Amino acid sequence: MREPSQQYDLRQFYKDLKEFSLDFSDTQIQQFVVYYELLAEKNKVMNLTAITEFEEVFKKHFTDSLSLIKCCDLSCADGELALIDIGTGAGFPGIPLKIAFPDLRVTLMDSLNKRVDFLREVIAELGLNGIEAIHGRAEDYAKPGQLREKYDLCVSRAVANLAVLSEYCLPYVKVGGKFIAYKSEKAAEELEEAANAICILGGEAAGQITFTLPDSKLHRCLITVEKVRKTPAKYPRKAGTAGKKPLK
Repeated sequence: MREPSQQYDLRQFYKDLKEFSLDFSDTQIQQFVVYYELLAEKNKVMNLTAITEFEEVFKKHFTDSLSLIKCCDLSCADGELALIDIGTGAGFPGIPLKIAFPDLRVTLMDSLNKRVDFLREVIAELGLNGIEAIHGRAEDYAKPGQLREKYDLCVSRAVANLAVLSEYCLPYVKVGGKFIAYKSEKAAEELEEAANAICILGGEAAGQITFTLPDSKLHRCLITVEKVRKTPAKYPRKAGTAGKKPLK
């Protein structure tokens, strides 16, 4: 792994980690810094994120990604716990979670090949093992014989309503596993509207946690859906259908 190009003020990030009861090694901190630099460099030639300032990236992308620990204990990941991040974009939340919990097995999925190329560059540069980035739509890999019901945990920060996200994500989760959606405002309303869709897809709402990110006014909500039975074979529907005609 390369050295960071300069020194950064990491005091707020350390405060955020303390708030989450996380304690990282120097190598892990360096991985976050180099990840930031790679993101900032690549963002000059392709649109990865509208957030580029150092402190904002650490707060709104890194700390936000790590907030998953508020509803899911990943400290016991021993190489057996498998997580898939659907619509990962520039790698959030999957890469921060992998840095934080190196034994977690992670799959990053995104529909834009250029973003996947960037993710693979980050993975190689940070020296991460047990993580892969794949190019494709969520509907593509959820077919039997591929990645369907292969994961203990599916996460997504993708911008879509919960009924749509559930159709994309729940087919990847094993019975007994969980789908966790990162949300901000109106999460309770979304959960109520998506209740029937979640049931159809084999899920059961298991609760939500609302909070603000440390030392900020950024409201967040994590919605947990447990997989209680297999998703019917006809879901997810063909590409684009879930977004145009959400289950009700």
